[in-house]
Amino acid sequence: MPRTVLLCAILAAATLLAAAAELSQVRSVYLLPMGGGLDQHLANRLTNAAVFQVVTDPKKADAVFTEHLGPVLEGRLDEWFPEPPPPAAEASKKAEPTKEEKKKEAAQPVVEVPTAPPVVRSTAFGRGKGTLFLVDAKTRVVLWSIYEKPKDTQPATLDRTARRIVERLQRDLKPK
Repeated sequence: MPRTVLLCAILAAATLLAAAAELSQVRSVYLLPMGGGLDQHLANRLTNAAVFQVVTDPKKADAVFTEHLGPVLEGRLDEWFPEPPPPAAEASKKAEPTKEEKKKEAAQPVVEVPTAPPVVRSTAFGRGKGTLFLVDAKTRVVLWSIYEKPKDTQPATLDRTARRIVERLQRDLKPK
């Protein structure tokens, strides 16, 4: 039994160290719009504390700060960071259709069925007011998160909230 507990503790520590290592690789961040304009205050605090470089072009970001996870975020990340096309070697490996297959395809009528664009539903499930996520732009892994809900949307309150977020981030970035 004690060995199991020790093994679990070692695995948990290794997981935390791996997550911290990924977080320490982040140099530049893009901030998606947040409720009450918190993103503006957070950008100011991140820049002044020199925690991360804040970029205005999402394609130049290592990670993205967001209040929402889900299909909407995934769609934006797909738009900004599309999957690379398959290598030409893989495309050439596909077998060329034979003359008979080409004749069969030509004989079949082409029917185009109109399709509606996919509907992206936004639910309240991913809208935790006050929860912030730092998501790796390429791997889409949540690197860091915090729950820090502002009491109201007054500029002074939002600035204090942004300060607390950045202080926590700085603590989490320090090596242990």
